[in-house]
Amino acid sequence: MLNVANYHVAYGQSEVLHGLDFTVAPGEIIAIMGRNGMGKTTLMKSLMGIVPTSGGAARVGDTDITAMKSYDRVARGIAYVPQGRMIFSTMTVRENIETGLTVSGKTKVPADIYELFPVLLEMKGRRGGNLSGGQQQQLAIARALATDPKVLLLDEPTEGIQPSIIREMARTLKRIRDERGLSIVVSEQVLSFALDVADRVLVLENGRLVHDEPRAGVDEAKVAAFLSV
Repeated sequence: MLNVANYHVAYGQSEVLHGLDFTVAPGEIIAIMGRNGMGKTTLMKSLMGIVPTSGGAARVGDTDITAMKSYDRVARGIAYVPQGRMIFSTMTVRENIETGLTVSGKTKVPADIYELFPVLLEMKGRRGGNLSGGQQQQLAIARALATDPKVLLLDEPTEGIQPSIIREMARTLKRIRDERGLSIVVSEQVLSFALDVADRVLVLENGRLVHDEPRAGVDEAKVAAFLSV
């Protein structure tokens, strides 16, 4: 569903990602782990078209998206939940989700989105800025799902969220995958969440992928060592 090949990203003369290669199968959840500054957010922004690539290619299905604008990538099936959530704080919950509908051509929030996130149905008339951190994260995911994506990118979704909500989020992401059949890429520093949600765990170190194992074969101590400062 997502194929990233010999992928390079640079800021000016400074290269941040050095020839990444990985694929994500249909219905697969992968966690890309690494400490701050290792390139996780740069990868996410680049796959979304916010930061340009300097070499290599990314494909969604059979479509090469490498040179596409962000809105064209959304139309081709990529959705993005940025670090910090970036919801529209002065708009209501319903209005926030509706911003994602412009791609799908729908005018009303699908009922299945509210089924995934019942709290958003209760609060659909409340301003986004008045929600808790966990509720805002649910809202950001709901807004992304409104675009009917094939691939969902989540950048540090557990940041600033309490442990009980993190566990619930893992369950919800797996349910989204099972019900919608989409692929999910999560960038993350919390190992317990990654092991809870992912089918495969990759580790990014200084802009290079240094570890790629199925969940069942993950050496937790080895991955934890990469994440420690």
